[in-house]
Amino acid sequence: MTSAESAGSAAGPARPAVPGGEAFDLGKLLAERGDERYELHARYLNHQLPRMLHTLGFDKVYERAEGAYFWDADGQDYLDMLSGFGVMGLGRHHPVVRKALHDVLDASLADLTRFDCQPLPGLLAERLLGHAPHLDRVFFCNSGAEAVETALKFARFATGRSRVVYCSHAFHGLTTGALSVNGEAGFRAGFDPLLPDTPVELGDLDALERELKRGDVAALIVEPIQGKGVHSVPPGFLLAAQQLLHRHKALLIADEVQTGLGRTGDFFAYQYEEGVEPDLVCVAKALSGGYVPVGATLGKDWIFKRIYSSMDRVLVHSASFGANAQAMAAGLATLAVMEDEEIVAGARHTGDLLRTRLAALVDRYELLYDVRGRGLMIGIEFGKPRSLGLRSRWMMLQAARKGLFAQMVVVPLFQRHHILTQVSGDRMEVIKLIPPLIIGEREVDRFVGAFTEVMDDAHSGGGLMWDFGRTLVQQAVAHR
Repeated sequence: MTSAESAGSAAGPARPAVPGGEAFDLGKLLAERGDERYELHARYLNHQLPRMLHTLGFDKVYERAEGAYFWDADGQDYLDMLSGFGVMGLGRHHPVVRKALHDVLDASLADLTRFDCQPLPGLLAERLLGHAPHLDRVFFCNSGAEAVETALKFARFATGRSRVVYCSHAFHGLTTGALSVNGEAGFRAGFDPLLPDTPVELGDLDALERELKRGDVAALIVEPIQGKGVHSVPPGFLLAAQQLLHRHKALLIADEVQTGLGRTGDFFAYQYEEGVEPDLVCVAKALSGGYVPVGATLGKDWIFKRIYSSMDRVLVHSASFGANAQAMAAGLATLAVMEDEEIVAGARHTGDLLRTRLAALVDRYELLYDVRGRGLMIGIEFGKPRSLGLRSRWMMLQAARKGLFAQMVVVPLFQRHHILTQVSGDRMEVIKLIPPLIIGEREVDRFVGAFTEVMDDAHSGGGLMWDFGRTLVQQAVAHR
C-alpha cells in the first residue's frame, strides 16, 4: 500500500479524483453523479439535513421546477407553499428574470473592477428607492443577514451609540451581529459574546421608552410581521415607536427581508401603517428573482454621508460581491415583473382569499386555534382541543416536545397531498405559509382542500396521522 493509499484509508473513503484539463460539462456531471445528492450532502455538508429529510419522508428527488411547482422523476407535481423561505417571490424560473441573466452574461461587462461606476447598481437603487420615497441611498450586499449587519453598523456609527433594541421572538439572520438581535435562544446559545442588545416584547412601547431613557440606544430593529409565529406589530406601534426613537435621537430599522417586495400586500410591510418612515430598511430574498443572491440596505442621506464622510472612508463598509452585474440584473428584472404583472395587488387579493377561507375553518376544528397574517404571509396556529380524547393525544405530544402537532400536519400535507409547507419555528404549533406571490385561486383551492382533509383525519381520533405522531414522540424522547 502506498503512503497516499494508507492516508486515505485512515481518513475514510478516498475522494474521487478531480479531473484536470477536461472541458467542464455540467449536464454530464449531473447525469453521472446526481443520484448521489443525499450521500454527498451527508459526507461533505451539514450531515443532519439529509438525516432530517429521510426521517420525515421529505427526501425526494426533484427533476425540475417552474412557477409554484416542482416535479419528481415520476412526473408528480408538488405545490410550493414555502418559496425557498421567501426567496422565490416570482416562483421558479420566471422567463423575464431568466432572460435578463442570459443578457447580462452575454454582455461581457467589465464587472467588479472596484475602480469604476457601472450603471446597473445605480439603476436598481433608483428603482428600489422609487418604492420608498422618503429614503435616499442604497448599499448592496449579498443576503438578508448582510443587509441587517449593514443597518446595525450604520445605526451605531451614525448615532454614536452601541446598544440595539430588538423584539422577543425576532429573527434577523445568523451572522454575529444579526444573531445579537435574534429573539430565539436556541440560535444564540454557545455563540457569545455578542453585541450589546436588549429585547422588548413586540408592541411594548413602555419597555422601549425605558430603554431609550438610558441614552445609549442606537436603534430599534423590527420586522413589521415576525417570521417566527407570524405575529404582526400591533396597530399604531411602528408610528409611535418611530416618534419615541426620534425624540431620543435613535433610529428605526425595518427588517423587510421576508416581508418586503409585496409579500404582505404592500410593497413594504411597514407601508400598511400611514406615516411610518423607517430610517433604514433591509431587503433581500425576493429581490433576487430566485437566481442570484442580493441584499440591500436602504437609508437616509444623512446616515450614508456620516458613514462615508471623506475619501479616506470610501471603503469603510463594502462587500466583495455586492452590486455585481448578475445580481443587479436579477433585481431590475424582478422589479420590472412586479410592476408589469401587478404582483403586489395580486398577492393582496390571493392572500385575502386564502386567509379568509382558512379562518372560516377555525370554528369547525377544535385543534385549529387561529389564522393570521397579511397578504401571502399567513400563520396557522393549533391549540389544545376541548374534547377529552383529542386533548389526551394533544397533551401526549406536548409532553414530548412542543411543536410536534404542527409537524404532524406538515408531513401529510407533503406526503399525501404533495404540498410543501414549514413549521414556523422551533417548538411552535404554527405553520407558516409563504408561497410564491404568483399563486392564484387554483392553488388556494388545492391547499384548502388538502388542509381540510388533514384536519378531518386529525379530528377522527385515529388514523395514520396519530400513528406518525407516536413516531415523533418516540424520536423526541430519544433525543432529549
